[in-house]
Amino acid sequence: MSHGFDYRRNTLHCEGVALSAIAEEYGTPTFVYSRAALEANYQRVDAAFAGVPHLICYSLKANGNLSVGRVLAAQGAGADVVSGGELFRARKMGIEGNKIVYASVGKMVHEIEQALADGILMFNVESRAELETIAEVAARRGQRAPIALRVNPNIDPKTHPYITTGMRKYKFGVPPEEAVELYRWTVRTPSLQPVGIQMHIGSQLVEVGPIVEAAGKMAEVLRATGIPLRYFDVGGGLGITYKDEKPEGPELLAKKLAPLVKSLDCILILEPGRFLVGNAGILLTKVIYIKTNPEKKFVIADAAMNDLIRPSLYDAYHPILPVVPAYGAETVDVVGPICESGDFLAHGRELPPLKAGDLLAVGNAGAYGFTMSSNYNARPRAAEVLVEGESFRVARRRENYLDLIRGEE
Repeated sequence: MSHGFDYRRNTLHCEGVALSAIAEEYGTPTFVYSRAALEANYQRVDAAFAGVPHLICYSLKANGNLSVGRVLAAQGAGADVVSGGELFRARKMGIEGNKIVYASVGKMVHEIEQALADGILMFNVESRAELETIAEVAARRGQRAPIALRVNPNIDPKTHPYITTGMRKYKFGVPPEEAVELYRWTVRTPSLQPVGIQMHIGSQLVEVGPIVEAAGKMAEVLRATGIPLRYFDVGGGLGITYKDEKPEGPELLAKKLAPLVKSLDCILILEPGRFLVGNAGILLTKVIYIKTNPEKKFVIADAAMNDLIRPSLYDAYHPILPVVPAYGAETVDVVGPICESGDFLAHGRELPPLKAGDLLAVGNAGAYGFTMSSNYNARPRAAEVLVEGESFRVARRRENYLDLIRGEE
């Protein structure tokens, strides 16, 4: 189950707060985050890499909530962003431009201008065409754009194909041989300043071997360029436990990467997202109906695929616990109210007998939960709540029907 969540006095709590109290105050569905878990996850990564100069750039795509980001920023985090909107959010979190790296295969001119105006640490560049555009925009503004090339090492990270990014059949990065050529071009281009080299091979990686292997290939590119680069960015992707995975974790990664980074005399950049926030949050939902047909028993909850799409999109497993524990077990599908057969939170799950009104906690929903949510079926998006010890507060209010049509004419 998620970190910071446990049973106390026969009720599931987030830190010192009963989840039933949050449901009573703010309703359901609601995402609930533990500040203590966020801080502990950040500190674990920071401590693992204490032996090498490093910067942890939190990947906002995992969870862009301002309160969540401010907790991590207070710990010293920078940001990894992939759009102008995420850059805007990062700055609102209090993260300085010089601690922000900007990825994405499709940076638009206005976003490049925004990033240059904010003085970001570097662009992680994904193609020759993008590099040329950044050079043109920077020249027009009379600036030098700090860049790192994203190297695609063509290594299988052994994860879900939808979140695999380090193989040539996918759209990300440039091959090592092209990277060397492009670095040499940047040196001859006055509006570009090569400052780093970057990779990111995928997400939810439970083995660190592929990351280390890819970092070795990236180091070969760096040496082949003959250019002194300040930042060695190995991306993110460290996995968490959803069901029975046993992630090797940041400590082993640090042990294997430290000698390489020290030999390069670079500052290491890490871009964790899921690892920092995934197990620090749950989705709190209420049972609406129990339905039985000759084939199955369904628990119909008020949370749906528009709130948490990972089960529908990736067939992902999320642990589900009743807020008030009960005895017994039966096999059920936990589904939502959306008019899609793909609207489910769990298939064939063993849960105690439930009834309408019971509360459920869908675990490990702090990453790619709210940030991937939508208004499908004209459903207002869920509230978000941050728990801090014995207190809790709304981190994002629940949308209402007027929010659904805001901006329409």
